[in-house]
Amino acid sequence: MSQTLVSLLVHLVFSTKNRADIITPDVESDLFAYMSATLGNNDCRCLAANGTRNHVHLLVSMSKNVALSALVGELKKSSSRWIKTKGVRFKSFGWQDGYGAFSIGQSNVAALKGYIARQKEHHRKRSFESEMLSLLERYGVRYDERYLWG
Repeated sequence: MSQTLVSLLVHLVFSTKNRADIITPDVESDLFAYMSATLGNNDCRCLAANGTRNHVHLLVSMSKNVALSALVGELKKSSSRWIKTKGVRFKSFGWQDGYGAFSIGQSNVAALKGYIARQKEHHRKRSFESEMLSLLERYGVRYDERYLWG
């Protein structure tokens, strides 16, 4: 084949430092727009974005030219720097060190977009910690809970 053709869809999940409830409604849509632009600047596409006051979910179409860890590092670093310009209440804003990344097949995109869109409703009944454990179990990701929330 003379060209590289890629379809890599990833569901990214990460929380604020110490799962602090700091992503306020007044900055949330701008934060997701900023993250989408950052993804675009890295030759990736944001297909869906949503979350709650303490975490985000992104459905990302990955570029063939960027490593996932480098992309998430840039996304978290740049969005943290950006949100700190939005007022004194965000001066201590930060993201947790780690993240969850789960591969998604094209046939599951519509369902995942719906799941991401309903995050606020979903989290009226379920904590982020419970949701993350469920995702790790569903995708067969091994983890050591002693280090999961650090």
